[in-house]
Amino acid sequence: MSKKPTDGAQESPGRLKQIRMVAQVLRQADPKALPIVFASAIGALVVVILIGLLIGQLWFFIPLGILAAFAVGMIVFGQLAQRAQYKVIAGQPGAAAAILKNMRGNWSVTEAVSGNRNLDMVHRAVGRPGVVLVSEGPRSRVGPLLGAEKKRISRAAQQVPIYDVQVGDDEGQVPVDKLQRHLMKLPRNLTKGQVAELNDRLQALPRSMQMPKGPMPRGAKMPKGPKPKLR
Repeated sequence: MSKKPTDGAQESPGRLKQIRMVAQVLRQADPKALPIVFASAIGALVVVILIGLLIGQLWFFIPLGILAAFAVGMIVFGQLAQRAQYKVIAGQPGAAAAILKNMRGNWSVTEAVSGNRNLDMVHRAVGRPGVVLVSEGPRSRVGPLLGAEKKRISRAAQQVPIYDVQVGDDEGQVPVDKLQRHLMKLPRNLTKGQVAELNDRLQALPRSMQMPKGPMPRGAKMPKGPKPKLR
């Protein structure tokens, strides 16, 4: 009987394919990116080998240099790929939500808790800092949305800090490629248990997403309301 492939054998081709796809996107976004990755890896290899030559243990530092070259290359590759991703999604509706959903740590993200017909929207992220309201859109339009959403959730949030962050290119706004770094600098005010309890309270609130005024687009469907509970 033929043996079934192990999980590692199944995952490996998928990961290699994913890396190739990211490399193609990165090469299209920045032709200099991949040469920078290879140069960084070779530079790390050369430095480690030179150290081995100086202390007379080249046989030990050659494999160590190969591992260092691979690690440095992957780190640089990941950073450049992330920058390319930010460059592609910048300015598109939902870009901030995509960044929030891929953040590391104990974060619970609810997209588009508020918005308007201009596709300005507010996303809610609950984490160790407390509640973070992240807006997308021009500063002149998202201010009222943030104010209304903060007022709506203030009673459920109780004494938990509520931060508001405007994502965009206007003065005083945070560029989308710096959003994650900005949020990671916020103080940790809650424990993991308090984060879960707070998120449950906020999830119980009705959504305040405003429907666009004017004629509905063709093929658009009205959202279904919650089913009534039978007593």
